Amino acid sequence: MTHAPTKTNLLKLRNELKFAKLGYELLDQKRNILVIELLNLVDQAVDFQGKVEKGLADAYKTMEEAVLSMGRLKVLHLSGAVNIKAEISIKQRRVMGVPLPVVETNFQEHAPYYSLMDTSFWVDSSLREFKDALKLMGRLAELKISIMRLANEVRKTIRKVNALEKIAIPDLKESVTYIQNRLEENERDGFILLKMVKNRLENKKKELPS
Repeated sequence: MTHAPTKTNLLKLRNELKFAKLGYELLDQKRNILVIELLNLVDQAVDFQGKVEKGLADAYKTMEEAVLSMGRLKVLHLSGAVNIKAEISIKQRRVMGVPLPVVETNFQEHAPYYSLMDTSFWVDSSLREFKDALKLMGRLAELKISIMRLANEVRKTIRKVNALEKIAIPDLKESVTYIQNRLEENERDGFILLKMVKNRLENKKKELPS
C-alpha cells in the first residue's frame, strides 16, 4: 500500500512500526515459553509412556499369577464381585492462554468385594496394579492432548512471528524510509526555491533606478 509522503502519514507509520516491533517481541517471548513447555511435556510423555507399559505389564502379570493360583473360573467369579467405580475428572490450566487438560482419576470402592477365605493375595495385587495403571493412562492422555494443543499453538505463533519479521516490519520500515526521504527532498526543493525567489527579488531591486 502506497502512502502519501506527508508528516501525518510518517507519524502514523512510525507508530505502526513501533507496535509491530513490540508485537514481534511479545510473540517471540510467547513462542520461546511455549517451546520450553512443549519440550518439557514431551519428556514427561516419554517417561509416562514407559510407566504405562510397565504398569499394564505388571497388572496382567499379577492377574496371570492369580489365575495360576486359584484357577480361571474362580478369578472370573471374583471379578464379578468387585465393586469399584472409576471417576475421571478433567480440569483446565492455561499456558500463555492455551487451555490444557488436567486429568484426575479417583476410585470409589465398596469393599470387601469377596471373602478373604481361599482368596489369593494376587487378586488384591492385581486390583491395585490395574488401578495404578489406569491413573498412569489418564496422566499420559493429559500429556498427549497438551502436547498436541501446544504444538498447534507453537505453529500458529511461529507463523505470526515470521509474518511480522519478514513481511510487516520490513514493509513498514521501507514505507517510513520512503516518506522520510521524500519529505527531506521536498524540504530541500522548497529551500532551493525560496533561495531562488529571494535572489530574484534582490536582483530586481538592484535593477530599479535609485
